[in-house]
Amino acid sequence: MTTTPNNKFNHILGLIPARFASSRFPGKPLADIGGKPMIQRVYEQATQVLADVYVATDDERIENAVKAFGGRVVMTATTHQSGTDRCAEAIDKVQSETGHTYNAVINIQGDEPFISPVQIELLATAFLKPETEIATLVKVADNEQDLFNPNKPKVVVSAQGNALYFSRSPIPYLRGVAEAEWHQKHTFYNHIGLYGYRADILKQITKLERGMLEKCESLEQLRWLENGYSIAVMETKLESLSIDTPEDLQALKDRGLI
Repeated sequence: MTTTPNNKFNHILGLIPARFASSRFPGKPLADIGGKPMIQRVYEQATQVLADVYVATDDERIENAVKAFGGRVVMTATTHQSGTDRCAEAIDKVQSETGHTYNAVINIQGDEPFISPVQIELLATAFLKPETEIATLVKVADNEQDLFNPNKPKVVVSAQGNALYFSRSPIPYLRGVAEAEWHQKHTFYNHIGLYGYRADILKQITKLERGMLEKCESLEQLRWLENGYSIAVMETKLESLSIDTPEDLQALKDRGLI
């Protein structure tokens, strides 16, 4: 596992979008995880791979917390509808402040304090190919619960390793096969919500209007596919563990993981 930033990723900026006003878990980035705020845990994982990592936030409480543990932070507008939009503003600000130009951005979820540096490194390798526009991770859905959970979007992957479609439904439909056996008869993939974007592509996709597919599935990445952008898919065998609610946090404590 990478334990120090890799020089071959110096052209990649790591951004951790973080907002205080979460409807399901207000103040989530500052929640205590084993004596450290959640955002610090994420930051420390990301900086094992990427030399340049910033928290992108719109809240002074988060800004102050990041500065308190010695992290780097950039303030962004309060009007952003998604982490992708926040990243687009943040890269401009970071480049302006530092004078450094980045070819790509890794958007690291701020609610995954245990994200593996291996996953970040895997995604970063996609941008060693200059033709990569957008990249993300998938994991085999090897059980019925994951396959039919609408909160775990599925991905159909092309023979060239690009995403063909994302859905909250298990696709493709296996005709003539009992649903309990689907995961045994076909390789289905769950989406792992870690994204990378080539810098110029990031600017383009944040200007797109929401399309019909995104409105139907409530999946932002369908907007990009619907407009002809390619999303490279990298397979991980590691599970992601996000904390969306106070109950999620308590459940981890009950299991002794924190």
